[in-house]
Amino acid sequence: MVGSPAVVWTREDLRLDDNPAFAAAVAAAGPVVPVFVWSPEEEGNWPPGAASRWWLHHSLAAFASRLKGVESRLILRSGDSIRELEAIVRATRAGSVHWNRRMEPAARAREARVASALRDLGVEVRPHAENLLFHPEDIRTGSGGPYKVFTPFWRSCMSGPGPRPPAPPPVRILSPQSWPVSLPLNGLALKPEIDWAAGLRAAWKPGEQGAAAQLREFLDGPMAVYPEERNRPDRRGSSRLSPHLHFGEISVRRIWHEISEALRGDPGKVLKQAARVYLRELGWREFAHHLLYHFPDMAERPLRPEFDDFPWARNPRGLRAWQRGLTGYPIVDAGMRELWGCGWMHNRVRMIAASFLVKDLLLPWREGARWFWDTLVDADLAGNTLGWQWTAGCGADAAPFFRIFNPVLQGEKFDPLGDYVRAWVPELSGLPARWIHRPWEAPQQVLAEAGIKFGRDYPLPVVDHSEARARALAALGELKRRPP
Repeated sequence: MVGSPAVVWTREDLRLDDNPAFAAAVAAAGPVVPVFVWSPEEEGNWPPGAASRWWLHHSLAAFASRLKGVESRLILRSGDSIRELEAIVRATRAGSVHWNRRMEPAARAREARVASALRDLGVEVRPHAENLLFHPEDIRTGSGGPYKVFTPFWRSCMSGPGPRPPAPPPVRILSPQSWPVSLPLNGLALKPEIDWAAGLRAAWKPGEQGAAAQLREFLDGPMAVYPEERNRPDRRGSSRLSPHLHFGEISVRRIWHEISEALRGDPGKVLKQAARVYLRELGWREFAHHLLYHFPDMAERPLRPEFDDFPWARNPRGLRAWQRGLTGYPIVDAGMRELWGCGWMHNRVRMIAASFLVKDLLLPWREGARWFWDTLVDADLAGNTLGWQWTAGCGADAAPFFRIFNPVLQGEKFDPLGDYVRAWVPELSGLPARWIHRPWEAPQQVLAEAGIKFGRDYPLPVVDHSEARARALAALGELKRRPP
């Protein structure tokens, strides 16, 4: 006997593989109505940025195609989540609404409002597991509180039975007798009016299929050398799975499972070590969501409250130079241009660029967090906030503020031949590796042969790093002298 229809409210879980909400709805043996409601105003202070909206458009298109392949479709709506879901429930006479939980404070508040409204209609509400390996409530310190340091947090995670196996995707989804009205995808107006996304299109393939291909590419190549190559922006050493994970096009359990399966088929120690290092990086993603769940205001305020009074500078010109990749420090500029060009930045360079903004320019970490939020295709509130507070020394398990990256030494260490800089700062491409991370020190003849004139082809540094470092440490000293 066919059960009553079930609505699946999908958001950042645009996949069928290992999707708990879809699995439960399909298992009920009734028609399933997949729904996406575009409601950015309900995301609080962090509605999706421009790069995220571009990705979302293409991810929704890919997901609609995926659903069509199992004889279903995706209903698109825009506006108030409660109003639209209630309308779909009435139109389909659905008896239940399923969704996968999210950890962001605004999303959790919205889920609570939706659940209350649907229960008032007599509809069964079925929240399911979020796209995490461990729920934040399940990982607690000995005293019952949340963790604030990563190593004991991850040790606690690893002391249990481990993540459950991923569930396979449904091969067919029953359709309702009649489908509710749906907006066309372009009706959500997610794509930019002026097309600036050519670099994003060239770099990425949003969607479940693209995520699976990216995982396979990582397993077949970079994973074996991940511990050595992951800090090298001049090489393809990272997984590049972060945007697919953010939009839920692949489950973190699927990644865990596939890596574990690869280990079973490889008797050597090299791959095992690489896998341990990579899985630990997934642990940092878990830690970020753990913190955001337990400290929901961390996107707005530092976890170390004394940093509320940090004497930040006001420097609109410096901020603009940083955003445009015109600071005069090649590794910083390369990263900021990579970000603008393809909506992503290598993680090592993210740390370098963030340190430069916060410590060389002495600008608030929130300015950087906002810029990354708008320009990253993997803009994730938990991870973005953790990264910026870590750099600024004001978060959980953060690097101390007095740890100040030298952009020249960082460039020479992690981009030793200058290939990354040459790729994103082509005006410096003629410089030998010896000078490419410190072009202002190059002899005039070398600059002339490379066709570089400062102020015309490339800027001189906006700050002297040694002086900026001293100023940052002085600001830290001023903060410490203030009464609590």
